[in-house]
Amino acid sequence: MKNADTTNPMQKDATVEALPEDLQDVAVSIIDSFVSIWDSFIAHTPYIAGAFIVLIATWGISKIALSLTRRALRRTSMRQSLKDLLLRFVSLGIWSLGFLFSAMVLFPGLTPSKALGALGLVSIAVGLAFKDIFENFFAGILLLWRFPFENGDYIECEGIEGRVEEILIRMTKIRKTTGELVVVPNSFLFKNPVDVLTDRGSRRITVPVGIAYGEDVTEAVEVIAQAVADCESVIHDMPVQIWPTAFGSSSIDIDVTWWAKSEPVDIRRSRGEVVTAVKKALDNAGIEIPFPYRTLTFKEPLETRPAAES
Repeated sequence: MKNADTTNPMQKDATVEALPEDLQDVAVSIIDSFVSIWDSFIAHTPYIAGAFIVLIATWGISKIALSLTRRALRRTSMRQSLKDLLLRFVSLGIWSLGFLFSAMVLFPGLTPSKALGALGLVSIAVGLAFKDIFENFFAGILLLWRFPFENGDYIECEGIEGRVEEILIRMTKIRKTTGELVVVPNSFLFKNPVDVLTDRGSRRITVPVGIAYGEDVTEAVEVIAQAVADCESVIHDMPVQIWPTAFGSSSIDIDVTWWAKSEPVDIRRSRGEVVTAVKKALDNAGIEIPFPYRTLTFKEPLETRPAAES
């Protein structure tokens, strides 16, 4: 058997000496491997430090570029969502170049063409593995670029209604009117119809009112119109429409339509004020708002009997 002392340049320590002779070569080989790795790491330390310095410089350049871009965008009339999108593109571009340069410093043999080629192969594998994430990413870009709602708008999509708090690249945060925060994937908003409730400053509200068949419909319409005209939450520059619409089961149905501010709390406030005012006005005018009546008709007259005496 070969003597490990003569074949290895490194002196075996007491631990190696204590091992059986058939394991001493294996132990020395393992120690040599660790020493070689450590020596390579120490030799590569300047490159690691250089790559770290490039990343720090990238962070500083990103901060300065974003600050200058924000200052320039304040002077424009661009939508806030487009401003946010441009800021994210600036940050993404600077960090992409920073990572590329740091990789070239860390691995001296790496060139931009080789890095882009490797990135293309990696992007295909990552794209297949994280399809939903990339789908939400591109949907978020399209939402910020072209969709008509901004942070602060109230929207409704597939039963989710609330105020848009923040549109991120992958998801949108919606605060429901009941207080809960809903985090919605951007692809969900992109693929489904979205009602932008505050796209305009006003929304139209319709409330049905019923009056008894024995009442004067024309008089009732005039009373309701006066009641709506006295409500502060009604936008009086917009048309108020009051139309008899149908013969109901126990009443003449009248639709009362007006415009109010578009936020949900304003809609509820205006609806409550108008309903209260219309009810009070009809009561004061002596016009009956009926509840459902039911008339029972029997084929033959019912036989009546006197109540039994106790």
